[in-house]
Amino acid sequence: MRTDMHQNPQYDHLLCVKAQAQPNIALIKYWGKHDPATNIPAVGSLSITLDSLRTETCIWLNPDLPHDEFILNGKNDLTGLPRVSRCLDSLRRVAGTSCKAHIESKNNFPTAAGLASSASGFAALVIAATKALGIQTTPAKCADWARQGSGSAARSIYGGFVEMSLQKRGGDIEVITKPLLTPEAWHLEVVVAVTSTDAKPVSSSEGMERTRLTSPYYSRWIETQDEDLQDARKAVKEKDFEKLGNISEQSCLKMHGLALAAHPGLIYWNAATIECLHAIRNMNARGYPVFFTVDAGPQVKAICEPEITGEVVGTLESVSGVQSTIVSRLGQGAQLVKPS
Repeated sequence: MRTDMHQNPQYDHLLCVKAQAQPNIALIKYWGKHDPATNIPAVGSLSITLDSLRTETCIWLNPDLPHDEFILNGKNDLTGLPRVSRCLDSLRRVAGTSCKAHIESKNNFPTAAGLASSASGFAALVIAATKALGIQTTPAKCADWARQGSGSAARSIYGGFVEMSLQKRGGDIEVITKPLLTPEAWHLEVVVAVTSTDAKPVSSSEGMERTRLTSPYYSRWIETQDEDLQDARKAVKEKDFEKLGNISEQSCLKMHGLALAAHPGLIYWNAATIECLHAIRNMNARGYPVFFTVDAGPQVKAICEPEITGEVVGTLESVSGVQSTIVSRLGQGAQLVKPS
């Protein structure tokens, strides 16, 4: 079955399984890994899944392939292929097969630019691959597999507000990802100010490890995360916008301060990023229900109540250096979709 992403007749006789997932934006940030080899995070996190931004991934199992093939946004991606294959290897072991796959994935937003494309990418990959391999599974298990591909991908398995927490069991750490609130339960919107479409010079994985090894503030970051999560969880439960905004902005600035203090320091922002933060702070000071967050990249996300979305868009688009804005509601979790 052919999809709009593939034009090679050699795959017409093979079954395509297609899934889509949306990126998630962490309000309480995840930065640092307890175990880089298994992508176990050093701290818990809390996020919102978006609706307008999405990744679509098709997978064809092909017994004639000597190795996996990975096409991202129409181009052969040899850099990303090892991570994709490692993720698929975990699933192949469960399914009891060594069959290789041809994977095609595309994003409708800038890739590797601070918009969580790896999160949506691995969430979509796991949903499509488990179906293709005939694995009977649960969202919780899919979240665990997705996390091994990208640390934040587990949260994109679910929609709305999602928490990733850590629980110690003996000498082991268990990662638990669960939804907190559906997107329909609290109608918030997100305005993304795109200040660059270039891939960031230092990946999140590399940046986290550099921070862990060299930032003098890393231990304090670990120590204060549980309190931040508790406050944010309470704010979500009570739908307290002001409280959620305050703790989210604090978490964002703590994460970037932590990264700035690494050696050499990690500067993910540009001039437009900073001007957007000032613009959002000024709106909030004038009584507008809006707050900001920024992940490892230069893009700014303004979370607001729907009635002021238009004013937030106008404010951010007036900032010099903002190339475009994207408006999104909160979205659903990763899911299978019918190939077109």
